[in-house]
Amino acid sequence: MGTEALSRRTFLAAAGLAGLSVPLLGACGDDSDSSSGKTTFEWWTIATTEPGKTLFPQLAREYMQANPNVTIKHTALENDAYKAKMTALIASGNLPDVFHTWGGGVLKQQIDAGLVKDLTKDIASWSGTIKPLALQAYQFDGKTYGVPYDYGLVGFWYNKALFKQAEIEGTPTTWTQFLDAVRKLKAADITPIALAGKEKWPGHYYWAYLAMRIGGLNALKQAQASNDFSGPAFVQAGERLKELVDLQPFQQGFLGADYPSPTGQAATMGNAKAAMELMGQWAPSVQSDAGKGIGNDLGFFTFPTVEGGQGAATEAFGGGNGWALAEDAPKAALDFLKWFSSVEINRRLVASKGYQPVIKGAESAVADANLRTVVQTLDRATGFQLFLDQAFPPAVGQQVNDSVAALIAGQSTPQAVTEAITKTAKSQ
Repeated sequence: MGTEALSRRTFLAAAGLAGLSVPLLGACGDDSDSSSGKTTFEWWTIATTEPGKTLFPQLAREYMQANPNVTIKHTALENDAYKAKMTALIASGNLPDVFHTWGGGVLKQQIDAGLVKDLTKDIASWSGTIKPLALQAYQFDGKTYGVPYDYGLVGFWYNKALFKQAEIEGTPTTWTQFLDAVRKLKAADITPIALAGKEKWPGHYYWAYLAMRIGGLNALKQAQASNDFSGPAFVQAGERLKELVDLQPFQQGFLGADYPSPTGQAATMGNAKAAMELMGQWAPSVQSDAGKGIGNDLGFFTFPTVEGGQGAATEAFGGGNGWALAEDAPKAALDFLKWFSSVEINRRLVASKGYQPVIKGAESAVADANLRTVVQTLDRATGFQLFLDQAFPPAVGQQVNDSVAALIAGQSTPQAVTEAITKTAKSQ
């Protein structure tokens, strides 16, 4: 991606949305009534599964009870539906007052289009309470445009009972050991891995992690700077992923499976119908929400290293969830952001077992042993890479997801994956 800031018109054209007439769900922006002193603002989230499904509306009600002149219109949309609706709203140049963001390249293009509020001065008095690594994805050119409420890393969540049934001792630390574990699970007639092939983004985790473990974080940084993903690390990442795909490790019908539904990836794992899933820190709560959950049988291990690779096991891949404000968001939205970012609210999110601490002092609310492992792994991390479909501009991130999904489906090759991503990156 070039360094020249995009104008709003250029941004819309790059997104393929210039001149598009898009029906909106409702008007966004400041609905303040200066005569009555009352304010209404919109809050868009992706909280469609527990615990956020119940907790977020509850928090909105609590804030409104404490601030009777404020009305919050809460809209919760599933991940992919949210992205689609946000794309439509961006075309209109009218974002929700408070909206979910993963930061990275997607947020950067919204900023360059002049649609996002610069929060640097507004949060200066309390931004020091936020963990620096958690805040990093929302900062550009020394300014802050978003505030996290959760962050963590992607790793393997596994079923200890099924590992024991397949006579797998310990957890794999290298790619060779991982493939051996997959073979043992298949030999024991156990589905090794659950995957939401329909949604594509879960599949890109494998390719991204493999590129990191083979080339190190520098390979990704250089590729992003040069818009060139044709290097050996990326081709080899595809080759290693194909090794896994050739073992047919995923559940039956995985190409049509989504992530959070009762028949999707999380439920397959949560109902003990697969031994592993590669997913973020939210995995246990979604497993329990979509399926039954496997309780004490659930364990966690970091993505294995690749023999001969330059990447370290301490380099983490993941991201977080945060809030950004529309450029014209009312003051009440900023006040709500400050309230939501308090240690008290962050502790409540953490205690729900669906989120990880981002506010200093909230760590003690992490009761789950697996989630404590995630926190400790992040604390020891020697490097961090944001999800590729968020770190890069939207078109590049989508191309990563599409190309890797095609490789997993047997419709592409490792070389073709890198060529497609490079072509899209250089066109931006």
